[in-house]
Amino acid sequence: MQTKTLIAHLLPHPRLLPNPNRHTSLPLSPFSFTPPLPKLRSSAPIRRRNILLPACLRENLNCAPGGDGDGNDAALVKAEELDGRSIWDQMKEIAMFTGPATGLWLCGPLMSLIDTVVIGQGSTIELAALGPGTVMCDYMSYVFMFLSIATSNMVATSLARRDKNEVQHQISILLFFGLASGFLMLLFTIFFGSRALTAFTGSKNAEIITAANTYVQIRGLAWPALLVGWVAQSASLGMKDSWGPLKALAVASVINGVGDVFLCSYLGYGIAGAAWATMVSQVVAGYMMIEALNKKGYNGYALSVPSSKEFLTVLGLAAPVFVTMMSKVAFYSLLVYFATSMGTHTMAAHQVMIQTFCMCTVWGEPLSQTAQSFMPECLFGVNRSLPKARTLLKSLVIIGAILGSVLGIVGTCVPWFFPNIFTPDQNIVLEMHKVLIPYFLALAVTPPTHCLEGTLLAGRDLRFISLSMSGCFSLGTLLLLLVSSRGFGLGGIWWALAGFQWSRFFLSLCRLISPDGVLYSEDMSRYKLEKLRAV
Repeated sequence: MQTKTLIAHLLPHPRLLPNPNRHTSLPLSPFSFTPPLPKLRSSAPIRRRNILLPACLRENLNCAPGGDGDGNDAALVKAEELDGRSIWDQMKEIAMFTGPATGLWLCGPLMSLIDTVVIGQGSTIELAALGPGTVMCDYMSYVFMFLSIATSNMVATSLARRDKNEVQHQISILLFFGLASGFLMLLFTIFFGSRALTAFTGSKNAEIITAANTYVQIRGLAWPALLVGWVAQSASLGMKDSWGPLKALAVASVINGVGDVFLCSYLGYGIAGAAWATMVSQVVAGYMMIEALNKKGYNGYALSVPSSKEFLTVLGLAAPVFVTMMSKVAFYSLLVYFATSMGTHTMAAHQVMIQTFCMCTVWGEPLSQTAQSFMPECLFGVNRSLPKARTLLKSLVIIGAILGSVLGIVGTCVPWFFPNIFTPDQNIVLEMHKVLIPYFLALAVTPPTHCLEGTLLAGRDLRFISLSMSGCFSLGTLLLLLVSSRGFGLGGIWWALAGFQWSRFFLSLCRLISPDGVLYSEDMSRYKLEKLRAV
């Protein structure tokens, strides 16, 4: 009933439409404009239900032999049943995709969390060194998330247009981008890693810089495999396959966990052992991602050097996404930067809380990926349907709200009741407990935010999302400077993070429900051309 009410509210009445063929993707019944059958023409609810018919049902309506009225009536009865439970069907389909996809997003933070737990049992200095170390490795890798988003977006859109050759060509170009970016980051880590850590941490923390540099140099060897694996993984996700990449990252997580315990706990290599275990696991994951892509009939080892026009096309899609990811990464890096200036215990407490936070927030990332994989078919595909896109977003937001509440409760209870899992130092535990309220607020709103931002990315409303994220970053930075100068401590930093997350949520929501948003605007040409204007 709620779905019917929403659709009735969103769609104009049929009599107000000057052109009855406006929704060209809707296969109208041949009886719709026949004068002898007025009662079929006047059935507005039936026309609204037809908008949400799946492709198979629309084909059945078109292919009814001789346009038999009984066959159409039976099909429309089935349409009523589908209309009543369509949102639940979509939620089931989303769960089937996001279930395995959740494992993909969990593996990266899980590796860093395993490092945090193992190293935290041995050395406070090395635990504190993981803060700037993970910024250089994990947070810097998020800068290249534009490759992942561009790949899944382009692959999903090309598949919606049913062009397999274009999909292969795009994959080859993006694999080249990933490999080239990986080697550039490897060279940057080798020659400038130590200087970057010194500038980030401060020259007074010499012991922390030494330990962090050891961690960064070892993990930097995996940069090419990591970024190539991201492209292959995103291509599979754009094809709505999340099981293949999940198997690869499950193996990588096992390798990382066993390696951490063996190298750190038994052989005593400390932070260096944790870095070696993570590096090897990322190389293995990259290889298995490419093999998973090959099994789908594509060549994951084919690289194509892009032409100047293709380079600008990819850049046009990637540049706004890059600005968005850079704003997010820069803000999280600033959190670590301000925590670093508050002492070793505060820095170690922030490291534990931010790793736990990232471990929980990735449960919402698959919802963003679901929007990027499924929305292009509704927005740009051969069977374009904005009402179906709005229903899909409603399903995603419902799941996101439920997931955010669960994650907020569970994620807060772990550091509250079981802090000794991370460290036995009570000074660190005391600092952790100071940030539990803003920690909960920031965590609870993150999954629905991912749903909204994923829909904006799928609709290629790139200019808005890059500007909004840049604005949130600017205001968040000013807030961080304010709370730091006023001496609010670690709690002030986490309240700034909560404000940053809620600002993202409200800005994305207002954009999507506006008449000019991707879910309501009939003119999608400006979103298709956005990539060229963004250059």
